[in-house]
This record gives sequence, structure tokens and C-alpha cells, in this order.
Amino acid sequence: MTRHTNKKAVVIGGTHGMGMAVAELLVEGGAEVLITGRDQRNIEAAREKLFSRAHVVQSDISAMGDIATLGAEVGQKLGQIDLLHINAGVADLEPVEHVTEASYDRTFNVNAKGAFFTAQRLLPLIRDGGAIVFTSSIADESGTGGMSVYSGSKAALRAFAKVLAAELLPRRIRVNVVSPGFIDTPTMGVAGASAQERAAFVKIGDAVTPMKRHGTAEEVARAVLFLAFDATFTTGARLTVDGGLGQDLSPIPA
Repeated sequence: MTRHTNKKAVVIGGTHGMGMAVAELLVEGGAEVLITGRDQRNIEAAREKLFSRAHVVQSDISAMGDIATLGAEVGQKLGQIDLLHINAGVADLEPVEHVTEASYDRTFNVNAKGAFFTAQRLLPLIRDGGAIVFTSSIADESGTGGMSVYSGSKAALRAFAKVLAAELLPRRIRVNVVSPGFIDTPTMGVAGASAQERAAFVKIGDAVTPMKRHGTAEEVARAVLFLAFDATFTTGARLTVDGGLGQDLSPIPA
């Protein structure tokens, strides 16, 4: 399979979960890929999984110094790129009264500030006619309890994407957002949750999703690559991968 031969891509937050699934499909398709991650264990696991098929770089999206260094490293290793996929994100499920300044800043520093400045730093390296795809969440327009800060950060990300789509029209760089629902990943999107909390989260997701199951990381990855390479007349859009959760679907009564 070589449909991405001669393509170059950067996947921010690509060492596990949905980002890794995107990286694997790109590599299988013949692309040259650079992925980033913050956790050393995930970085080592990614290097073992991908061997020499991808550049694996330790970089913290919430650190401005790391973003600057990453820009130089991408330029050195890849030069011009065809796709920037910003997938890194964090979620703390907290009711409003439990939110602290530290937890608020942590979420926005990764999901909004880090994503924005990473895109800004790498913009000069994206070929005219290339693509940016942000990973948001169906929470970017929902009102689920306990997700106020997370939802706000993802709504900001979606707004950034729409403005970037407008500003980059002269360069023909398309900017889109993929918004997953409940997806099977190692952390289920909540890194600090216990095994019991994740199990409960899975049950809730299966119950409320109209298709009565979680999505797979590969299903999200295929949506990302569709936006990146196939949706050539689409920009400023939001594609949900949520099993119908955000679509107000009701089954026919028995």
C-alpha cells in the first residue's frame, strides 16, 4: 500500500492511541512521518512499535521552548510537510466547584495554547496545498457535567481551526477538525482515571452512543486521513466520529 508515498506528515501526540493509529496508517501508506510525545514510556514503546519507519521525538506541547525546538527539528528531518495533525490533548473530569487554577491552566495550555502555537510555529513548513487536522471532541459543543474546562478548551480549538482555515485560503492549506466521541484508547481520554473509573466510563459510553459501542482508534485515524488527503474541497469543517452520539438520533420504537 503506497497511497501516501512522497507525503510527509507530523503527528503531535502520536505515540499512543488515536495519534499512533494515524501514524501507523501514514507509514503503511508510504509516508515519512514524525511523531511527538511527552511521556518517555510511550516514546520508547512507539520507537519499538514503529522501528525505523518514523521519527519519534520527545516534545511537550505545553512548553513554548519545546515548540520552538520542534519546529527546527521538523525542518531538519522532513523539510516541507504535507500534513500537520495536532492530536495531543488532556482531560480532567471535574465539576465546576472542583476546578483549580492549576487544573484549568493545564488543560488550556495543552488543548488550546499549545495547539495554537504549534500550528503557528510549523505553518512555514506546510506546503501550499497541504492540510492541518486538529483532534477536538464532541465535547466542543456539548454541555456534559464535569467537562466545563475541557469543553471550553476544545471549543477554543475549533474556533482557532475556523479562523486558520480562512487565513490560509491564499496558500490553499485546508484546516479541519475531527471530533471523536467515545473511542477505545489506552487511557479512554482521561489519563488520571483508575481502572474502575475507566470501566465505568466504557459502560456509560456504550449505553449513550446510538451505535451501542465505542469507536476504534483506527476509525478516527481514517477520518483524519480523509480530511488530510481526500476531502480536497473541505476546509473549516468539523467531522464527528461518534457513533451518532452528537446527532440527536433516536431508534425506531420496537
